[in-house]
Amino acid sequence: MDYFVIISVLVFLSALFGYLNTRFLKLPTTIGLMVITIVFTLGVFALSYFDDSLLNAERYIISHIDFKTVLLDIMLSFLLFAGALHTNFEQLKVQRWPILAFSTLGVLVSTFLVGLMMFYGLQLIDLQLPFVQCLLFGALISPTDPIAVLGILKQAGVPKKLETKIVGESLFNDGVGVVVFLTIYQFASPSKESIGAIDVLELFGVEVIGGILFGLLIGWITYRLMKSIDDYDIEVIITLAAVMIGTVIAQHFHMSAPLAMVAAGLVVGNDTLRDSAMSEITETYVDKFWELIDILLNTLLFVLIGMEILVLTFNVNYILAGVMAIPIVLLCRYLSLFLPINFFSERLDFVPRTNLIMTWGGLRGGISIALALGLTEALNRDLFLVITYVVVVFSIIVQGLTVGRLVKKVAH
Repeated sequence: MDYFVIISVLVFLSALFGYLNTRFLKLPTTIGLMVITIVFTLGVFALSYFDDSLLNAERYIISHIDFKTVLLDIMLSFLLFAGALHTNFEQLKVQRWPILAFSTLGVLVSTFLVGLMMFYGLQLIDLQLPFVQCLLFGALISPTDPIAVLGILKQAGVPKKLETKIVGESLFNDGVGVVVFLTIYQFASPSKESIGAIDVLELFGVEVIGGILFGLLIGWITYRLMKSIDDYDIEVIITLAAVMIGTVIAQHFHMSAPLAMVAAGLVVGNDTLRDSAMSEITETYVDKFWELIDILLNTLLFVLIGMEILVLTFNVNYILAGVMAIPIVLLCRYLSLFLPINFFSERLDFVPRTNLIMTWGGLRGGISIALALGLTEALNRDLFLVITYVVVVFSIIVQGLTVGRLVKKVAH
């Protein structure tokens, strides 16, 4: 019963904060929800000096939700399937090589550069950390968050061919980022287990390549099932079952469930296949159902991100480190995209200032926080959680609110 109460409270807060944002603030939903939740939580903190009932209730909710598990193992599959379902497959195919470069080479270069700069930067504020731990932070903060990106770019007016690059990169680079994170985690962990090149290749092969191939299979089976009937109710349920059972199987065989669901969503959402598999009414119902799932889970996620402020350790040096990390992360993203963008720009007719827009529009979100929450105390979890939270809040609120204006200024 506890979990039903917790979910009920979260849905109630999502509805209330969503109403307040729509009625008064009129910010993009993801940004508005997070701003209101942070303000609400800070208000609860202030109120706790007189009555700590609300603070204890909020702490109870956070303590009973494993944010890392809920996001990475459950919510992410649904959100990525919904995002991929509405992604332009033809544009994605045209831009496949730069997207591949951004989501692999870009993540690796950014991870190294962020780790290097943070290693020396933290020393300026008397925080002496091993280089491998700084690399670990580089790995968790380098992938852009597909949920934040998809939610905000819809309203930013980004040109379609550039939107495809940013969305395509964010859909795929979290799988690569998680593999890089897990690899460095093995090196950084105090345990004596050694990890070699073969282990890294096996991890990458099973997680990334295995996940994508399995997702393509799930998408194809879903397409064949939907093509063989004409009943929009059952066809909607088939897509839901595909995501749920696909996630369970992928996790059981240690494949990347998020990447599998991206691949499945791209297959089912492919214009050519959907035209032959779905009637017009089925297409409407499938799209509306997954839009609703997307909106509901997004609202819950950003309320939870706002609440995660309760688990932070408020230390002046930690907050300073977070503020210092903001320009470092942005600069390293710009540098990591420089070579791929210059290599492909002439062949694929990139819009002006693509690097600047992709740097500012590459938002960080719940995935980075979830990975930071997975660190141990021996790996300075409290420090990196504060740094990550500061970067994520800046990314979603400041970058999210201004990326539209930047696009209008430099890309048109």
